[in-house]
Amino acid sequence: MQPSDISGIVSAGAPVVSPDGSVVAFVVGRVDQPANRYRSQIWVAAASGEVPARPLSAGEKGDGSPVWAPDGRSLAFTSHRGAKDEETTIHVIPVDGAGETRTIAAMKGGVEHLVWSPDGQLLAFASRTPDSRYDEEDPAKQPARKITRFFSRLNGEGWIYDRPSHIYVVPTDGTETPRDLTPGEYSFGGPAWLADSSGVVCHGAAYETWDRDLAEDLHVVPLEGERRPLTTQSGQYVEPSVSPDGKVVAFLGIDDPLTDPQNRRVGLLDLASGERRWIATADIDRTWAPFPGAQPPLWDGDGLVVGCEDRGDLHVYRVGEGADPQLLIGGERVVTGYDRAGGTMAFTVSTVDRPAELYVIVGDGSERRLTTVTERFAARARLQPAERFVAASTDDVEVDCWVITPPDFDPAQRYPVLLNVHGGPFSQYGDQFFDEVQIQAGAGYVVVMGNPRGSSGRDTAWGQAISGPNHPKAPGRGWGSVDVDDVHAILDEALRRYPAADPDRVGMLGGSYGGYMATWLAGTTDRFKAISSERAVNNLISEEWSSDIATEFRVTHGVTHLEDPELYARMSPIRFAADITTPLLIIHSEDDLRCPINQAEELFVALRLLGKEVEFHRFPAESHELSRSGSPIHRVQRMEIILEFFGRFLRPATGR
Repeated sequence: MQPSDISGIVSAGAPVVSPDGSVVAFVVGRVDQPANRYRSQIWVAAASGEVPARPLSAGEKGDGSPVWAPDGRSLAFTSHRGAKDEETTIHVIPVDGAGETRTIAAMKGGVEHLVWSPDGQLLAFASRTPDSRYDEEDPAKQPARKITRFFSRLNGEGWIYDRPSHIYVVPTDGTETPRDLTPGEYSFGGPAWLADSSGVVCHGAAYETWDRDLAEDLHVVPLEGERRPLTTQSGQYVEPSVSPDGKVVAFLGIDDPLTDPQNRRVGLLDLASGERRWIATADIDRTWAPFPGAQPPLWDGDGLVVGCEDRGDLHVYRVGEGADPQLLIGGERVVTGYDRAGGTMAFTVSTVDRPAELYVIVGDGSERRLTTVTERFAARARLQPAERFVAASTDDVEVDCWVITPPDFDPAQRYPVLLNVHGGPFSQYGDQFFDEVQIQAGAGYVVVMGNPRGSSGRDTAWGQAISGPNHPKAPGRGWGSVDVDDVHAILDEALRRYPAADPDRVGMLGGSYGGYMATWLAGTTDRFKAISSERAVNNLISEEWSSDIATEFRVTHGVTHLEDPELYARMSPIRFAADITTPLLIIHSEDDLRCPINQAEELFVALRLLGKEVEFHRFPAESHELSRSGSPIHRVQRMEIILEFFGRFLRPATGR
């Protein structure tokens, strides 16, 4: 795979099954390189496989989020077909015969979590509601913002404190405009209809000190009447799903919002009594809210279908009270979406060498693949499989690792190496398509990646291993401790297993927390010939007041930067600037709010003043998500910069 192949990436996602189980609607996304944008369209496929999958919508305006009408005759979906590109539009299209696509609504604040009421009369969704200050389009004439709480901005969205997310409903026949069910200053999301269509259950932080306490509650919001909280600031409870009999709400969450990371659990709340309890899944100590793409629990009779991260994979289980979890979809792969209705289980799944395709599980339990949308891209890009293994690190722990070799790999030759470290740190690499490592392998590198302590996909203690040493409830070793040991162990084991991997030509790269690790390694070891630090947090003290999630780091480190500035300084890789001798590439986005660009500027200024070998690339009009969802042109340019940089120091073309 080459950087230009980013323009050919295509994948399937967001599957939803018709009520009778006969048809699966899903989204096919692709890159439109000439237009420098992404396209997506709604497709449908017969669950039987007897009729080939086909597109249902044009997809030129970004169609997505399909949801079936209760009678199975129509689909609602979102798009951008309004007069203004920034508006998100909602449409209903007939599936069972001729008929026109109806436009139901156009929302300035986007549309999230579109759901159809059980009686078929209404659609509910979440959308940001702009303050009246936005009536004036010229920012130079808008009044000043009065900030009274934390978390006033969000990466990729900008200012949100005066654009709270509200729950709306709109008739499916398009006869009325959307109605705001949760007006006011607080934000709500994830609507789930009550069984009798009389209102929704949603999640939201609707109390005065939410930005300090960090609790998030479940609420019931009737179509007529007052919102009522179902929980009382005791935890973080999100992604509600109401049982078919209307008596119970399933959800995902934790009881302690001031300790992070934690593996999220599956819970139940009785609507009549308010009793809340957790489903016993302790024998699978994994997070049941995978990142990204956590879905609400899906009711299946008296059980629930839920996704679960597991050591680089994402599997789907059926869980319930008094029953052992039942594995529905396993294997060395990542399930990116799933749905179940009418006896049909549909899911989209990705592997290391393939973007996501659509599958169903048929009556005998076997799987049937319904799409081939990635075939041409995978063949053209020569996508490579991976070898999975474990590395032994300090404290006798096993760290999960993967190696991808170049096309036409010859074990008798010698290849340069690129070691990747993921962001988070509470996230995971795994058995799914990752364009960056495929491009690195395509350029002639042996590519190494793994999940050091602090990652997700393992037990709670694994994620909390690098929490602050003085954390009141989950003390760990702190960032820059055993996580560093594990990264070295990953590389050591890869070099041991692959004699063709040249230990004298090793580069390292990472983004966000991976960028943190890149800067840390640049200042603490000389085993790398070149390092790329991207969208990094380099100074934890300045990060704590400049990030869109500023003040939240205390739940990981156990204290604020005011209470223990020495801890934050000690864990900040910027302190090693004078010790860096490795050539360093810095990449950052100018609109990054998660790790603001001052993090890159601090590092660059220090290294330049010290006369170090450093270069700094700034991408305009991009956020923290440049590598994943930035403009296609910028994504190609970014990979070209990375390959050119490592090519100078590792010489992949001449080193074989």
